[in-house]
Amino acid sequence: MSIQFGPEYVRAIAPYQGGRPISEVAREFGLDEAAIVKLASNENPLGMAESAQRAMLAAAADGARYPDGNGFELKAAISARHGVPEDWITLGNGSNDILELAAHALVQPGQSTVFSEYSFAVYPLSTQAVGGRAIVVPSKAYGHDLDAMAAAIAADTRIVFIANPNNPTGTFLPAAQIDAFLKKVPPQVVVVLDEAYNEYLAPELQYDSVAWVRQYPNLLVSRTLSKAFGLAGLRIGFGIAQPGLTDLLNRIRQPFNVNALAQAAAIAALKDQAFLQKSAAVNREGYQQLTRAFDAMGLEYVPSYGNFVLVRVGDDDAAGARVNLALLKQGVIVRPVGNYGLPQWLRISIGLPQENAACIAALKHALA
Repeated sequence: MSIQFGPEYVRAIAPYQGGRPISEVAREFGLDEAAIVKLASNENPLGMAESAQRAMLAAAADGARYPDGNGFELKAAISARHGVPEDWITLGNGSNDILELAAHALVQPGQSTVFSEYSFAVYPLSTQAVGGRAIVVPSKAYGHDLDAMAAAIAADTRIVFIANPNNPTGTFLPAAQIDAFLKKVPPQVVVVLDEAYNEYLAPELQYDSVAWVRQYPNLLVSRTLSKAFGLAGLRIGFGIAQPGLTDLLNRIRQPFNVNALAQAAAIAALKDQAFLQKSAAVNREGYQQLTRAFDAMGLEYVPSYGNFVLVRVGDDDAAGARVNLALLKQGVIVRPVGNYGLPQWLRISIGLPQENAACIAALKHALA
């Protein structure tokens, strides 16, 4: 008889599935890696800024030393950018780390978290990993129904997760709606506002979430440098909250959870405003390129405020998997979202013009 280790709620977790690596697809389908287009993981198609690369390479010379476990210089850069004290900042191995730290620090077995249907897969995973109970609120037009989420908060709820813009659907909540929601949330319930795609928002849609942090001690804002800043491979993110929360997160944060190369690159990236503006411009142009093609092909898609578009590729529950396979055989990697309950859809990251064009051509062939 085999021995089962660990609690049942851990054994029941389905591991997170990321976008397929280029090398893996090349091996499986006998393709040239150089010819493969990857639009699956919402990465920055411009790559890493030269300023960040230089800083990372300089830091590599001291690679035998442990990194600064407190991240003094990186916190100073974040503090200067967002106008918050350094003890309001928690550094993470990607913003995913911040989400998981929050769950581990705040949720005990049996207690609940609240999040929306069709929101980031890490919310249920982090809840399940601590033995928590997920309260999943039906979506509203593929996005968050904040009134329903407020009503769903139970006596044992400890966290409400909100992604804005939302992944994988790309929907956006205006500032007034979030502000009204924060006023309704009981003070013992922490709201985690996940802003991984914030830098892609048009200037007129930008809002000051840090001002809410000053007003609400139960708000934790999560940010990442994996998307617009182009540092996905280095895994760097951070959380901003009042000291009552940051102190709790830092008590369980792993020592040296952000490596020295990531810290150096992040400091440079945070100061490189020109690269950030170029990333946003390329994304806007790519969004228009993809959505014009979807319109011409008669495909339904969800208007997106991130660096990806969720597009419906068929009516049957096998459509997403079928079209995804057809794209893979043509050397185009996108993201099937059947695990989100969206089996008829694909999420396509926005790439460079030639990458978008290759995806459009492959999609037309797949649907034909």
